[in-house]
Amino acid sequence: MPDISVRTDFPRKIREIENCWIPMPDGTKLAARIWLPEDAEADPVPAILEYLPYRKRDGTVERDHLTHPYFAGFGYAGVRVDMRGTGDSEGVCEGEYLLQEQDDCLAVIDWLAAQPWCSGKVGMIGISWGGFNGLQVAARRPPALGAVISLCSTDDRYADDIHFMGGACLTDKLAWGATAFAIAHTPPDPAIVGERWRDMWKERLEGNGLWMLDWFRHQRRDDFYRHGSVCENYADIEVPVYAVGGYADGYTNPIFRMMEHLPGPRKALVGPWAHKYPHFATPAPRIGFLQECLRWWDQHLKGIDTGIMDEPMLRLWMQDPAPPSPYAVDRPGRWLGLTGWPHAGQEVKVLHVTSDGMQERASDDAATITLRSPENAGSAAQTWCIYGTGPDGALDQNTETGKMSFFETATLADDMEILGFPLLKTRVVSDVAQPNLAAVLSMVAPDGTARLVCFGVLNLTHRKSHSDPEPLPKGKPVDAVLQLNVIGQRIPAGYKLRLALATAYWPIIWPSAEKATLSLTDTRLELPLHDRAHDGPELPVFGPAEGAAPLRAETLEAGSGHRTLTKDYATGIETYTRYGDTGRVRHLHTDMTVRYVDEDQFRIHPDDPNSATATMRWHKSYGRGDWQAEVAVSVTVAALRDVWQIDAHLEARDGEGLVAEKTWSEAVPRDLV
Repeated sequence: MPDISVRTDFPRKIREIENCWIPMPDGTKLAARIWLPEDAEADPVPAILEYLPYRKRDGTVERDHLTHPYFAGFGYAGVRVDMRGTGDSEGVCEGEYLLQEQDDCLAVIDWLAAQPWCSGKVGMIGISWGGFNGLQVAARRPPALGAVISLCSTDDRYADDIHFMGGACLTDKLAWGATAFAIAHTPPDPAIVGERWRDMWKERLEGNGLWMLDWFRHQRRDDFYRHGSVCENYADIEVPVYAVGGYADGYTNPIFRMMEHLPGPRKALVGPWAHKYPHFATPAPRIGFLQECLRWWDQHLKGIDTGIMDEPMLRLWMQDPAPPSPYAVDRPGRWLGLTGWPHAGQEVKVLHVTSDGMQERASDDAATITLRSPENAGSAAQTWCIYGTGPDGALDQNTETGKMSFFETATLADDMEILGFPLLKTRVVSDVAQPNLAAVLSMVAPDGTARLVCFGVLNLTHRKSHSDPEPLPKGKPVDAVLQLNVIGQRIPAGYKLRLALATAYWPIIWPSAEKATLSLTDTRLELPLHDRAHDGPELPVFGPAEGAAPLRAETLEAGSGHRTLTKDYATGIETYTRYGDTGRVRHLHTDMTVRYVDEDQFRIHPDDPNSATATMRWHKSYGRGDWQAEVAVSVTVAALRDVWQIDAHLEARDGEGLVAEKTWSEAVPRDLV
């Protein structure tokens, strides 16, 4: 975790409750860790809830130590709760964003508001899953909930989550599915739950299941994905919402929709960051995010006018260029402020795409662009959801030469600033019923390197609807609009813009069921531009990135990580591998030693979409003295012509040997994806 300034001189002294039990209406108890001012019973404070399945004892402990004691030092109770069936909490967890999860959270909020140390007001903060359920619970309108900070989350579980992008099936469905599979089957800590830890572990090993099977069974935007998607009725959310994210993350598009559609007080903050909290995220610059949170909490939970609501609704980072790198590199740029979204008066530049490149004037020649890409196009891409802690960034896009079709502008005479969602509009003819189209926007520097700006994909059967996809009529033209990810990017004079198009984007999306040839005509790229004159008023400078005292830990064995691409010249199969090992680390406050190892392998033959196979493996181990526990999982998905073949294996062991071993195998029919 990057270094940040450590704050110890808080206005109020802090005490910690290492674990307390919050009762649910059905008798199940959830485990909570709480930091609060020592004098909170005499001078009650609002509670800030973070509610997650990621193990408060060891999974999120690094960031918890930075964040929740900091809130406590400034007059709040920082509360970190393990969801039902995860971490140290009782029960089972059968999936993500279930109604039971929301109901439990309502009970947690009621319990917090009734505590003698609580003022009766509660805020929710969370990133990813915790950002999702903050919005979902806000839509349930618990009386004590006064405000939400939602980071790297979504309003639409189908359109912008790990499942689909433009109706194309993301490989993150498998990658995250295997990760969640491992987390959901880890044991509670006997130091918290006592001798019953093994029985609790067996209960979740038997009951938590393989959630990913449901994700593959539902391939359209049906009721499965409508549940928990707050875009179904934005008006359900009345409390103030602060939506936070970064361009490197996979969840930034929803922030702009929420600023457009949420009816209540709302703000947005978008930096260059990956999937992390902005006080320790990469790429830099990191900011004093916890100070910004306090301004929000003080305004909405304590009634103190901090001025935060007088500032522009959206605070956005306009990025300057940075060199391509698999690792996060600093993103220079500047902050700007917008009063709302869509941005009034924004100019749109139209670039016409022909075989000669991109130009502002439409060509008299109705040129046809033909695409028939190898299935391994996309290996220079970033990971769909970047975490910034390993080699998951975009490479030099020149690596795609020969695999994607390139279309460039002339060298720019003046700077260009893109702010918003680029759109690719085209008329397409396909020779198969279900093709994919990928579009990648990059900027070519004077030295020839091609630096990713943003990308988008479209399953063309979803060109009209994610709920009711339609096969393409073979050989007949249809109109399509492909939206690229939102971006704020300055393209300097002397650079060129490049659009790369392909029928594959591996390993970001799974390939079409059949190899496709597309013919595109009347193709144009629409770029939303920003004028520096509309940067908005000068805004208060963010404070330095700071937090409470970090977790004290001892590294017993160093970790490692790599990202490789290999080819078997006998078979033609390419294998793309991501590997990460945290090493063995002992947390000094619990004396627990942990290690997490994961490996993702994606295999494909450039000429065969049905060769696409991916396997994700996780090994998680925990120990303290005589207590030892470990979970090993593997999940494989093969994208066959007619089905998704899904196979999974789980082994759980403790110091006495095998606790459980389970396998799953299912063929799920493909449904126009």
